[in-house]
Amino acid sequence: MSTTTTPQPTENWHPAEEAPSTLGGIASAYLTRLRGGDIGSLPAILGLIALVVVFTGLRPDTFPNAFNIGNLIGQSAGVTVLAMGLVFVLLLGEIDLGAGFTGGTSAGVLALVMTRHGWPLIPGLIVGLLTGAVIGYGIGLLVARLGIPSFVVTLATFLGLQGVLLKMTGRGGTIPLQSDFIIKLNNGNLPVWLGWVLGVLIIVVYAGGSFVANQRRRAHGLTSKSLLQWALRAGTLTVIVLAVLVYLSKERGPHPQLKSIKGLPISLVIMIGLLLLLSFALSRTTWGRHVYAVGGNAEAARRAGINVARVKLSCFVVASTIAAIAGILLASRTNSVGPTTGGNTTLLYAVGAAVIGGTSLFGGKGRIIDALIGGTVVAVIDNGMGLLNKDQGTVWMVTGIVLLIAASVDALSRRRASSTGQA
Repeated sequence: MSTTTTPQPTENWHPAEEAPSTLGGIASAYLTRLRGGDIGSLPAILGLIALVVVFTGLRPDTFPNAFNIGNLIGQSAGVTVLAMGLVFVLLLGEIDLGAGFTGGTSAGVLALVMTRHGWPLIPGLIVGLLTGAVIGYGIGLLVARLGIPSFVVTLATFLGLQGVLLKMTGRGGTIPLQSDFIIKLNNGNLPVWLGWVLGVLIIVVYAGGSFVANQRRRAHGLTSKSLLQWALRAGTLTVIVLAVLVYLSKERGPHPQLKSIKGLPISLVIMIGLLLLLSFALSRTTWGRHVYAVGGNAEAARRAGINVARVKLSCFVVASTIAAIAGILLASRTNSVGPTTGGNTTLLYAVGAAVIGGTSLFGGKGRIIDALIGGTVVAVIDNGMGLLNKDQGTVWMVTGIVLLIAASVDALSRRRASSTGQA
């Protein structure tokens, strides 16, 4: 007759650390993280709040109104999505100087096959996205397999694709977009009811999913958040989502009797969708953990059995594919593709957005939401300064100062984390 014995904990087993379950405990734990150098997106969030307060005070009739906010979202969409893709490259400690023209070239291919060759929408979109993926694959091979510095490879890509785009459009020419679907991507709005459905769905999925995941971690003896921490996060998200829905659901057209403008901008829905999808890929998959490991210490990752070259290659492919989406949004905004689509300051603003939001230039530290926060900061500066009738030179100087401050904060926080042993 067999007997069943209950396995006993081994000598090295320890229960998971208890998460703070009071407001005081949560605040204390957060302050400890800040003192240790883990500041995340806090400087960008505080800076964004300050900018909104200043511009609202200086232009109370124009800056905070719903029409301007909706317009601001459309203006920032291309740069913000481009920054989301750059996060993957920056996490490796690499750079992609050609991302802007990768987006422009991809949009140019889309416009060519649809406008001049009569391709249907779906095949046109597929070939546009594949263009970005192929460009990223080429860059990744040169960087990951041949070991050429990404700065050199992507600088060559920047110059080469600028020429390709110029050949496609002709000097001073453009390729018009004749697809209503593409044009509406960065100019249209969802019906109000559909926006509310999506907003409520986001709240329910996040709150329910995070609660279930937290309970599973607790059941397996892993570190988990307290019920109060979960409630605070879910409550904060609920307040933000509902506020955005209420604000953007009201009529914001300057001439509503001629054209009604209300509902969530489609570009905002695209950005939120990418935020959720890409954040899941980075935080909930083995591949995402490998990306952080390679960015933190490539040699240690290699010794742990991670295929470093493959991870780098995949990140460049992902970044360039997302750049193609950004290029389509930029073209949608102007209803056409020109020789400067994705050029001018687009790339600089995108890199600045990722860094300002909290992604480190040193690799291994960053989140997709950093691009969204940083992109909003850059857009608010550009929009607010425009309403103040400031010249473009002043806008660039202010944006440059903000970027320099963000990079300095990143360097200081890393030094602090290293000195406290949390790096």
